[in-house]
Amino acid sequence: MSGVPVLVVEDDGPLRRLLRASLATQDYSVSEAASGKAALAAQAENPADIVLLDLGLPDMDGTALIRRWRENGGKVPIIVLSSRGDERGKVEALELGADDYVTKPFGMSELVARIRTALRHRVQQQGAEPVYRHGPLGVDLVKRIVTRDGAEVKLSNKEWEILRQLALHAGMVMTHRALMQEVWGPNVDVQYLRIYVRQLRQKLEADPERPEHILTETGIGYRLAQPD
Repeated sequence: MSGVPVLVVEDDGPLRRLLRASLATQDYSVSEAASGKAALAAQAENPADIVLLDLGLPDMDGTALIRRWRENGGKVPIIVLSSRGDERGKVEALELGADDYVTKPFGMSELVARIRTALRHRVQQQGAEPVYRHGPLGVDLVKRIVTRDGAEVKLSNKEWEILRQLALHAGMVMTHRALMQEVWGPNVDVQYLRIYVRQLRQKLEADPERPEHILTETGIGYRLAQPD
């Protein structure tokens, strides 16, 4: 499985490339945007799990991006890359819904620690523990690691998103419509969901025909078994 997807929104090319290279060594999968317009397009097409956002973009203020995402219901954690002394910008960004900030110049250890904290906090806000366990199955919602009997299981991005949604609602039924909306958006055939759930069961269940983890609620949806 690829690393946790991070979107770096920064118009400073050398800094953007440095962040990409440094975060890659920490098992993050980084995409880049040099403008607000590019960031909106990138997040709409391939949503990242966390955004690192410079406020001083060439085509719009970074706070306008935060406002747009939050007004549209976006809950992606946002860490602002702030210039020293820009207290007003930090306060405005946080009030609009940014999760945290780091002040330039910053160390990578500090940034990675802030990223991990923001991801963990967002998971806990959604009512789930960062790690789901049920028998031999383990799902780390922060590190995006799935294990079965202690061995890591490789999942596709769609398989991960389905499992992640089920883990966030562990023990509760998720309807077909709710799962499809979260993973694909509206107007998706339920057959796509069934195909991916079947693939997940083949990877995670001892007997895919008699699942113990991903349970079917006939005519309604799916439920991930109550965690241990």
